[in-house]
Amino acid sequence: MARIAGVDIPQNKQVVYSLPYIFGIGPTLAAKILERLNIDPTAKVSALTEEELNKLREVVDREYRVEGDLRKEITLNVKRLTDIGSLRGIRHRRGLPVHGQRTRTNARTRRGPRKTVAGRGQKRGAAKK
Repeated sequence: MARIAGVDIPQNKQVVYSLPYIFGIGPTLAAKILERLNIDPTAKVSALTEEELNKLREVVDREYRVEGDLRKEITLNVKRLTDIGSLRGIRHRRGLPVHGQRTRTNARTRRGPRKTVAGRGQKRGAAKK
């Protein structure tokens, strides 16, 4: 297993699809890194030489904030927003969408499953119209 930034990336996949297994590296950044290092993006990870893997490790560790450091930074940013009491911080605290999406409908992912409320719906004995 090739280990980069503390993550075991899959051996049997192409390098360009294996790198995004690292938190903080997406498809675009993976392609840019490989282009810069002159590594064939379609090559399997198992086919890479030890020298190419070392170059990859070095570049990712030195130049990009990934995995634990990035997660910590994101958490601290959210904590700062909640501490200063900004609107975004309040939305984070309440578990609501942060970027201005509507919540009357279509916020189920963020708000969780429906909570039923007593007294809603059709009354017993009431005639249908």
